[in-house]
Amino acid sequence: MLVAMTLDEQCAYLTKGCVDVVRADELRRKLERSHASGQPLTVKVGFDPTAPDLHLGHTVLLRKMKHFQDLGHRVIFLIGDFTGLIGDPTGRSKTRPPLTREEIDANAETYKHQVFRILHPEQTVVDFNSRWLGALGSEGFVRLAARYNVAQMLERRDFRQRFEAQQPIKVHEFLYPLAQAYDSVALEADVELGGTDQLFNLNVGRDIMPGYGLEPQVVMTVPLLVGLDGIEKMSKSYGNYVGVNDPAEVMARKLIEEFKGGDAVMWDYFTLLTDLAPAEVDGLRARFARGEMTATDLRFRLAEIIVSDLHGGEAAREALDRVRRRHDLRLDPASAVAVDAGEVPTVRVQAAAGPASVPRLVTDLKFAPSTSEAARQVRAGGVRIAGEKIADLKWSPPGPGKYPITVGSRKVGLIIVE
Repeated sequence: MLVAMTLDEQCAYLTKGCVDVVRADELRRKLERSHASGQPLTVKVGFDPTAPDLHLGHTVLLRKMKHFQDLGHRVIFLIGDFTGLIGDPTGRSKTRPPLTREEIDANAETYKHQVFRILHPEQTVVDFNSRWLGALGSEGFVRLAARYNVAQMLERRDFRQRFEAQQPIKVHEFLYPLAQAYDSVALEADVELGGTDQLFNLNVGRDIMPGYGLEPQVVMTVPLLVGLDGIEKMSKSYGNYVGVNDPAEVMARKLIEEFKGGDAVMWDYFTLLTDLAPAEVDGLRARFARGEMTATDLRFRLAEIIVSDLHGGEAAREALDRVRRRHDLRLDPASAVAVDAGEVPTVRVQAAAGPASVPRLVTDLKFAPSTSEAARQVRAGGVRIAGEKIADLKWSPPGPGKYPITVGSRKVGLIIVE
């Protein structure tokens, strides 16, 4: 826990990367009161189980939940099994088809396994909103609906656009933001977190809570994460995602080799996908500006943090070592796998025999028809051993081990030093 932080540091840590904070002064007062009373804040985040798998875009919100946990607050991971039956109309140009109960239950189960890669299990309350919304009954929903009017609903952009385009809006869609708002009432939330696309829904909770004798919740939104392509939001449908369940090496490889976002997106990733404090991110930015770190160094650092968080430090080190070796050797993924498996031509040398003839190694691997042609390739800079370009015709092995050798861009072999 980061309870040693000052109040200013806590506010900066909790609002890091947020787009909307409604309102910052209220958050500060709630944090002050929590510290004085010893009572943690109740932080609510709702997830409708609309898909079985999560990606790093989802972890932006999970990580913000963890930041509250780091400061000792109570986080409720709310599975919208009831609201999932309605179907969230956010960002939709037409009515979203509701999920079946079977789909909701299956997706909710996989969610629970994935979220604890980020959240602290012992500090997380998992709840289902069917517990109170199912018990609300017809009369309760009528009373709830009476607390909001159609004009207020049409302030929501996607409702207004559909209304103006004379596209149908089903009555039950108006119930979604009200049901989500009632979740905040039932849980007596101090803070509700969500994506920027959820700002309207979250503010409905603020609007209705005083009518139930509760202080309005603070609303905080995080941005939608740009994908690895640096253009579209992260999504499986765009193929620009890193899955929470991706193996460690796949995750590292995507972040290092497939990232095309440029500097601006890279700093967003450090802010949104890590627990680094703002000052630490600023420190990395300053080192990069001074030339002390390259863009490649930053990608490796980012991958190290994210993979460690999701798979543990040892798995991250092993994954990054494999990716770094492939990166240093300029090997494509298939060649790297072949080297690891020993499925490439090999040649053996004795460490005690002293420097080895590089042209002889190349011809023994059948990568050149003669030692003279191999020597020409060496002089042209086309031969690398263990990622290092060979300039001399003699190579001194550092010691026993396996050393990948590449000739040109396509020929890959392995030198086994005994």
